[in-house]
Amino acid sequence: LFAGVCCCCAALRPRYKRLVDNIFPEDPKDGLVKADMEKLTFYAVSAPEKLDRIGAYLAERLSRDVVRHRYGYVLIAMEALDQLLMACHSQSIKPFVESFLHMVAKLLESGEPKLQVLGTNSFVKFANIEEDTPSYHRRYDFFVSRFSAMCHSCDHDPEIQTEIRIAGIRGIQGVVRKTVNDELRATIWEPQHMDKIVPSLLFNMHKIEDIDSRIGPPSSPTGGEKEENPALLAENCFRELLGRATYGNMNNAVRPVFAHLDHHRLWDPNEFAVSCFKIIMYSIQAQYSHHVIQEILGHLDVRKRDSPRVRAGIIQVLLEAVAIAAKGSIGPTVLEVFNTLLKHLRISVDFELGDRRSSAGSATFSTSSKESDERIVQNAIIQTIGFFGSNLPDYQRSEIIMFIMGKVPVLGTTSQSLDTSHLGDLGTRRIQIMLLRSLLMVTSGYKATTITNALPPPFLDPLLSPSLMEDSELRQLVLEILHNLIDRHDNRAKLRGIRIIPDVSDLKIKRDKISRQDVSFMKKHGQQLYRHIYLGCKEDDNVQKNFELLFTTLALTTIELANEEVVIDLIRLAIALQDIAIINEDNLPMFNRCGVMALVAAYLNFLSQMIAVPAFCQHVSKVIETRSLEASYFLPETIFKDKCNLPISLEKHDKDLFFLTNKIAESLGGSGYSVERLSVPYVPQVTDEDRLSRRKSIVDTVSIQVDILPGNNTEDKIDNTEEITFEALKKAIDNNGLEEQEKEKRRLVIEKFQKAPFEEIAAQCETKANLLHDRLAQILELTIRPPPSPSGTMTITAGHAHYQSVPVYEMKFPDLCVY
Repeated sequence: LFAGVCCCCAALRPRYKRLVDNIFPEDPKDGLVKADMEKLTFYAVSAPEKLDRIGAYLAERLSRDVVRHRYGYVLIAMEALDQLLMACHSQSIKPFVESFLHMVAKLLESGEPKLQVLGTNSFVKFANIEEDTPSYHRRYDFFVSRFSAMCHSCDHDPEIQTEIRIAGIRGIQGVVRKTVNDELRATIWEPQHMDKIVPSLLFNMHKIEDIDSRIGPPSSPTGGEKEENPALLAENCFRELLGRATYGNMNNAVRPVFAHLDHHRLWDPNEFAVSCFKIIMYSIQAQYSHHVIQEILGHLDVRKRDSPRVRAGIIQVLLEAVAIAAKGSIGPTVLEVFNTLLKHLRISVDFELGDRRSSAGSATFSTSSKESDERIVQNAIIQTIGFFGSNLPDYQRSEIIMFIMGKVPVLGTTSQSLDTSHLGDLGTRRIQIMLLRSLLMVTSGYKATTITNALPPPFLDPLLSPSLMEDSELRQLVLEILHNLIDRHDNRAKLRGIRIIPDVSDLKIKRDKISRQDVSFMKKHGQQLYRHIYLGCKEDDNVQKNFELLFTTLALTTIELANEEVVIDLIRLAIALQDIAIINEDNLPMFNRCGVMALVAAYLNFLSQMIAVPAFCQHVSKVIETRSLEASYFLPETIFKDKCNLPISLEKHDKDLFFLTNKIAESLGGSGYSVERLSVPYVPQVTDEDRLSRRKSIVDTVSIQVDILPGNNTEDKIDNTEEITFEALKKAIDNNGLEEQEKEKRRLVIEKFQKAPFEEIAAQCETKANLLHDRLAQILELTIRPPPSPSGTMTITAGHAHYQSVPVYEMKFPDLCVY
């Protein structure tokens, strides 16, 4: 009777329940009944409105089986759910999905690892199904939390622990895939979810043994490796997450990385931090790179009070990020990067000097350790600035060069935007050196089309200012920066080291014809370059490297910027440098005097072979040969040796050891060079920078005994010439005349000779001489006797050396005829 009643009740049950019951065998080991499963699937597809009821009934049975620990039937129920999900894609599947997710949640909440893995696998299959229409009311908060917790599994059995962690990572990957494609449902990118997902992935990524295997663009591991290695699986999930990030949610995905690195103290050492941000930079879309850089800069500001090694670790991460970003789009953050780094450079120097002052009475080891840590920070900043700048396109790099140069503090000025007033002279010097080192790296490889683009006046003046400082390292950096900007054909490596080059043609120097823009640049700014080379040779703290860099500067100027006019100017400069060593008005040490002589010899040897004038080459070779026999300390190969016997004085040396102006002029004149200017000694310009250099101006002793009126307009030369009359001559002879006018006239004459082009000076001298000759002949009726060749001279006195220039006619005055 009881059996009959059961059969009647079973017959009265809904069909979908009977179909569901039939898929479960009596023994769960037999697995799913495939024939009955096919019937259930057909029924669900034919009557999709029954799907929600089928799902609810399966969920009921599964919950009961989980409580009773009948795990065999649980496996069968989940297999049936998976097949129904794969077969049904109608609108009615949404209520069924709710039942499905409820069953998955039941499995994940259980403490049995096998059930957690089973629920994860089912969820991953569901995540791969593309629904016809999105469901905006569905949320995955529980699954994010649960899968993140599984990623941190600490089960005592290593195999089970790995299995659960892999399941958690795969679950997070499923959540990401299911949600990020729906533009109207962005809940997964909310901070509360990212704060769970990202640290969970990083926690597993950190467990990898070989960090270097993940550096660079995404790798392509095999399927087995992905499934068995939690770190590798977490990395791929992390890359996929970042690759799907958009403009609005990029920051939410990156900020948890900083929190994780801070919490686990992974900035020192920072290998993992560097690898993480390399993954980030390679995974995100290129146009969003500046978001990451901004976040790193912001975090650096937040941690500016941390230990030097932590800050250095963050800066090194920034270096790796900008190295990748510079190859693509960096957005508007270029100046922000440099401004922030320069600010932290000043802060680091401030910390270093503060530690030095506060630790004056403490142990030396502690002080030196703190200073060395701050030096690590400073070097990291310099390296970042240089690397970032050197990877920028030329149009941006020129702006950055100007920006950094504007931050270099100059003693005696207060207009610099980088505040170093509280750092003192020592701190200012440190800032100067580090900024110039950064500028040296930024200018490396910079190839400007014209020298005007590489050295614009707003940049040239502040760049050359540190070369007047009494600091050899600053002067070396300035010269090296000049080399980077002047050398447009990569000849600097061939000129490294000061030496007598036997055959310049063996160097295979590359050069182009001097452009019109370069010629114009040298006319405007050539004297400025010569001046700084001249003054740089007069510093008593110069070492071998200074002389080597000065030689390279002269050689590169010859290669890149020298036409015939510039060649004459460079020879005049070289002779003036020789006079520095011979006359020694600045009381230079004997090593420096011999070093200047060696510099002149090496450069004139190079120049003579570059212009290929045989007579000039012969004179230079003869002097060098004489020096090698009688005074080898005048040659670079000898003077820059560790042990070199220096002479007691240079006054008694024979003139055959020196390069003579008249012989150089004679040799060049026969080859078509305009050598008149060689007889005019080189005198550097006087500018306000001499005040900053803390040295007495070399032109304080200059007296020029030629009466030339000032004026830069050649068209007004004749009109501006003072009319010469009897009264004017009388006043000129009267030595007790107007002293104030004489002083003003002398000042104008000095300024004229310093700043006016030589051709203008020579033309004005000739015009005035002719006017003087004619007027005197008319008024005074003097006897004029022009000699066969000009013998009278106009005398210029510079220091203790006298030179003759600009011939005039010899004149004889009768007694008292003036009166």
